[in-house]
Amino acid sequence: MGLKSVFQLAVFSLLSFVSGVYAAFGYTSSGGTYIIDAGSANPLVFSVSQSNCDVRSIKYRGTELQYGSQFTHINSGLGSATVSISQINGSNKYIKVTCVTSTLTHYIVVREGDSSMFLATYITAQPSIGELRWIARLLPDKLPGEHPYGAVSNTQRSTSTVEGSDVFVVDGQTRSKFYSSTRFIDEDSHCVFGGSDLMHVCIMTPQQESSSGGPFFRDINSNNAGASTNLYNYMNSGHVQTEPYRMGLHGPYIMQFSRSGIPSVRNVDVSWFGEVGVTGWIPASGRGRVTGTASGVQNGMEGVVHWFNSAAQYWARTSSNGAFTSPLMKPGTYTMVLYQTEFKIATSSVTVTAGQTRSQNIAGTFNTSRNTLWQIGQYDGQPTGFRNADKFLRMHPSDSRMSSWGPLTYTVGSSPLSDFPMAVFQSVNNPVTIRFNLGSAPGAATLRIATTLSFAGSRPQINVNGWAGPAPSAPAKIDSRGVTRGAYRGHGEVYTVAIPAGRLVAGTNTITISSISGSSGTTFLSPNFIFDAVELFQ
Repeated sequence: MGLKSVFQLAVFSLLSFVSGVYAAFGYTSSGGTYIIDAGSANPLVFSVSQSNCDVRSIKYRGTELQYGSQFTHINSGLGSATVSISQINGSNKYIKVTCVTSTLTHYIVVREGDSSMFLATYITAQPSIGELRWIARLLPDKLPGEHPYGAVSNTQRSTSTVEGSDVFVVDGQTRSKFYSSTRFIDEDSHCVFGGSDLMHVCIMTPQQESSSGGPFFRDINSNNAGASTNLYNYMNSGHVQTEPYRMGLHGPYIMQFSRSGIPSVRNVDVSWFGEVGVTGWIPASGRGRVTGTASGVQNGMEGVVHWFNSAAQYWARTSSNGAFTSPLMKPGTYTMVLYQTEFKIATSSVTVTAGQTRSQNIAGTFNTSRNTLWQIGQYDGQPTGFRNADKFLRMHPSDSRMSSWGPLTYTVGSSPLSDFPMAVFQSVNNPVTIRFNLGSAPGAATLRIATTLSFAGSRPQINVNGWAGPAPSAPAKIDSRGVTRGAYRGHGEVYTVAIPAGRLVAGTNTITISSISGSSGTTFLSPNFIFDAVELFQ
């Protein structure tokens, strides 16, 4: 081959490469869909229905990833929407798809050269289906795996149903999409992946300011359901809902396609998102911060500060010396809460002003000196260390891998913490018995029972050496299954019972803690509550 031919071939190859990377960026209209090309080195091309905003095709590096029988969309599909598209030139080039209904505006944004969909959803009312979510329905033969959850939420090949239509048995193990959850405060990226090319499709959410539930809320993230592998971003749902839904702008959140491993939300910059014109977007200049020092957190526990009002929620971990800095927040007055791990120990309020940093400290007073006769567990807002607390997030209570629920008897001073149940189910292991010795009769005392979640109105009633303690009033109702779906966080009721003098004696004593409720149910759907800690003190 001559020098001229070699030169022409090199130029042609270079131009072809450049064209494949950059010149393809743009969109076309065909057959009732918009076809968007991200113009990325690893090509991402997808189509959006012009009638209802469904994503009907997703091709990454030429491979079709979209499940054909159901599509990728907001909620369970909008049914119909006014769908428009535009190209925007700012610090980069963008394509924006806008989908509008009477109560919702959904955005799909592509940035030139980036194999990602940048998504945002603005609402003025909760969807009629009761859930605000983005669900990508993808092909399981291309993307069978789930990160970081492994098989716990893979329900393909299920042989029976354990509960409702969402907890199944696969290879003798209980599995559910609900077992693919991570606390908001710990969220990084969750992905589905697979193929000889090892593609990852990942969801990342830089902030959940318009969601509900606070820093420790968790919801469904992924599920290989057999017919499709589903990847979610839940923004509002009735799954163990503890506060009203928030309206406004949810997002941006990102669905990224990658061949270079698992991305991290810490590396995501969405400061440019205001350039594309999104309803409800508040730039950094329109926000403020709170800084300060938190004190009163028990040694060895994590401090978390939480801010919330009807419009937004935020949180920050404290440093080793208690210092904290909030994320950039919308202006307004917020309730400010301090937790040790997840147990609330202080509450105050603070007002945030745009463009300003407010300094405000917060101090917990829960860990004051008292004469503790004994304590089971730690006040951390979790059932840490109790029997089956190491398993329930990823399996059903009936799973054969669970240890026996009892009824159990715990002997103070000799029983391991794992001999105390994380939960009392009214028709399974009711009551739990505590035995202990006292060197002398202590007189009057207080028994404190900290709980994390109640189901079906369950609350604890005690019996001390034959003396029946008062029946507490029913807790605030959460209309959702809890522990059977791997959830443990509700309103965190704390019950204190004054034990009269003469009821505790020198020598052997017995306390039983029973679940009481005006409701009924069978096995693990019977009324139940989850323990945080139990303490006898004066």
